[in-house]
Amino acid sequence: MTVDEYLLNFDGEARNRLEQARGIVKELSPSAVESISYGLIGYKLNNRPLIYFGGFKDHIGLYATPNGHEAFKKEFSKYKQGKGSVQFPHNQTFPVELVRKVVRFRVEQLNR
Repeated sequence: MTVDEYLLNFDGEARNRLEQARGIVKELSPSAVESISYGLIGYKLNNRPLIYFGGFKDHIGLYATPNGHEAFKKEFSKYKQGKGSVQFPHNQTFPVELVRKVVRFRVEQLNR
């Protein structure tokens, strides 16, 4: 499955947020390799995981493994979290600037 095919499974706010996140990654890391991995949209940079995100009924899940969640613990604290994930509910404003900060952080980590 391609990312474009994955996106066809969503509409409305979920689709909009997934496309926003995708645009952020493409802008901040144009050389990142895009794929579907673990049932999520995933990106690799320098052959290492950059970030993953996926659409769900009530939220977008963001996976900034392995160290993105620790680095943004304070910013993520207002959102529901799982092991290595943070959920951005559709009934709240999508934190575009926070997503940008996380992606920028991960790019810096992988370019060291």
